[in-house]
Amino acid sequence: MLVKEALCRQAHSGDVEKLYELIKGYAEKGIMLPRSKEVLHRQIETFVIAEIDGEVVGCGSLTRLGQDLVEVRSLGISEGYKGYGIGSKIVDQLIIQAKAQRIPKIMALTYEVRFFERNGFSVVDKEIFPEKVWTDCVNCPKQHACDEIAVLRYI
Repeated sequence: MLVKEALCRQAHSGDVEKLYELIKGYAEKGIMLPRSKEVLHRQIETFVIAEIDGEVVGCGSLTRLGQDLVEVRSLGISEGYKGYGIGSKIVDQLIIQAKAQRIPKIMALTYEVRFFERNGFSVVDKEIFPEKVWTDCVNCPKQHACDEIAVLRYI
């Protein structure tokens, strides 16, 4: 399949349904935390969308965890569009946002370590992020058996 160039933009409230469905697909596989439509509406300004010909084919968000740290969250690409650099374009947009906020560190918890390494991240010990542990991990069903890998990039 020939895939056209994806364009990234800031998400808006009209994207909530597509975001919800995209994230839900990953959550059902146990590789992303679910997000309710209500949460997506409240956090819509944190999301970047990738689209091709007006169709949302990817998303990602940036969440502030502290004075000098943000997290890439809900990074996902629609089936059939993986492997075309769309995820990297979304991460690039999130990095631009972090730089604009003068935040020097960007992290993620992931199963896709090679993807993040190709985008300038390094594997680190997740215990170096108490901000993450105390805000999100305490409510996670995998809290005591987390199998995600922490990655970090200085920007």
